[in-house]
Amino acid sequence: MLKSVVRAVGAAVRISSAGTSTARALPLSCPTLGSPRSAITRPFTRSLWMLSSSGSSSGYRPKLFGSKLSQPSVSCGCGGLHTEGDKAFGEFLSDEIKEEKKIQKSKTLPKMSGGWELEMNGTEAKLMRSVSGEKITVSFNINNSIPPSFEEEAEQGQQKSAEEEPEIVSTPNFVVEVTKQSAKHSLVFDCHFPEDEMSQGEGEEDSDIFAIREVSFQPEGDVDWKETSYTLNTDSLDWALYDHLMDFLADRGVDNTFADELMELSTAIEHQEYIKFLEDLQGFVKCN
Repeated sequence: MLKSVVRAVGAAVRISSAGTSTARALPLSCPTLGSPRSAITRPFTRSLWMLSSSGSSSGYRPKLFGSKLSQPSVSCGCGGLHTEGDKAFGEFLSDEIKEEKKIQKSKTLPKMSGGWELEMNGTEAKLMRSVSGEKITVSFNINNSIPPSFEEEAEQGQQKSAEEEPEIVSTPNFVVEVTKQSAKHSLVFDCHFPEDEMSQGEGEEDSDIFAIREVSFQPEGDVDWKETSYTLNTDSLDWALYDHLMDFLADRGVDNTFADELMELSTAIEHQEYIKFLEDLQGFVKCN
């Protein structure tokens, strides 16, 4: 009789324990899709191209979170996901592309004076010319070439009209390679556009709009900068030597006029690539 009672009590305890472990396995709460904590604040970026455009700044923005979750529908043979959000995204991109093409100055790239030949490879550009047996090559990449000149105004809460907005200009770093026929190495200049020089006043036309950052001898034709070669940094360089280096570049056609035309060319390439990216993005979203 005592053994039967013990067995009954043990069975009751096991049943109670099983019920408790099942209840603990269930989550206390599940986050909803439209939870405020799941929203991420994104900075205002590229649409500053055209603040008054009817497409990208017309006030229409697709809703990120809806009250109902729509079922995805497959409308083509690609097997990809197609949602109402994708449709709204595609319509927005269509308007954005139209507005960017409206403000595009020309579909053809501007020409560089001085007999420079342009060679393109994606976002990389190379300008080449020969002077009295010397070969001068200038290379640059338009990626990340637009300085963030709108952050201060955005932080202060100021908003200018479309006419007052400064034009977006691409100011890429560029490398000048000078090669002589009798030399085994090329003299390479790493150059850039300092922000303080870009914001100079009208009475400072004689100032250089670009600067030399580093100078080094590198093997001819090498793509990578060899760290084993001595590199001269101009931060603590004697000004007389620096001026001679700038004159050396100017004698070979790399001067303020060249730098100004390079910015115009780089800006046109960057805008062209941006429009192409939007078109590729639209095709990807629509699965064309």
